[in-house]
Amino acid sequence: MEQTPHILVVDDDREIRDLLARFLEEKHHMRVTAVRDAREARRAFGNGHYHLVVLDLMLPGEGGLDFARWLRTQSDVPIVMLTAMGEETDRIIGLELGADDYMPKPFNPRELLARIRAVLRRAGDPQERRTETSARSLRFAGWMLVPARRRLLNPEGVEVALTGGEYDLLVALVERANRVLTRDMLLDLLRGRQAGPFDRAIDVAISRLRRKLEDDGRNAQLIKTVRGGGYVLAATVERA
Repeated sequence: MEQTPHILVVDDDREIRDLLARFLEEKHHMRVTAVRDAREARRAFGNGHYHLVVLDLMLPGEGGLDFARWLRTQSDVPIVMLTAMGEETDRIIGLELGADDYMPKPFNPRELLARIRAVLRRAGDPQERRTETSARSLRFAGWMLVPARRRLLNPEGVEVALTGGEYDLLVALVERANRVLTRDMLLDLLRGRQAGPFDRAIDVAISRLRRKLEDDGRNAQLIKTVRGGGYVLAATVERA
């Protein structure tokens, strides 16, 4: 039986909490736990299992960015950020901390639902991953991607932790190795939408992937920037 997604909503605006709880539970059959600040969110996270966190960055007391930083030390649970219009800096920092997507306020609940579903699909369901036994591993520059388990192993065979968004970005690059992919192409592959003129989500994710793949400088040129074009994974890929 398919597991019902359990969503943790963290927002100090009671109307938004109530709106999302009703919308996601009554109309779309998800479980929702809604809390007003980071203190309550920490307690809730310690007492339950969640498939995704909807996190407002403008929280009273401990801010959303600080909570996201703490959350990433505890779990790779997907995070969808809620940001006020014009908060580009906070949005970028949030993505750097490992958030999977973002929505500017005010937002349309249906669009947020679409983002939540897309992130949940990318993160994958545990049962779905167990049955995905036919996927073949991908080897490149000593590294190995294991699609059946959504894992990345370094040349020593040690798993390197990736967020859902980072994993899917790497898969998109590896499956199209030595081919230039523009930001628009990558955003379309990952999110099904075109990039806005100031959308740096892909740049941030590429930067994080580079840090994880450089492996003490041995693979510093693995993901190359193509001026005026985009990014390319410069490696030979083998399927195992």
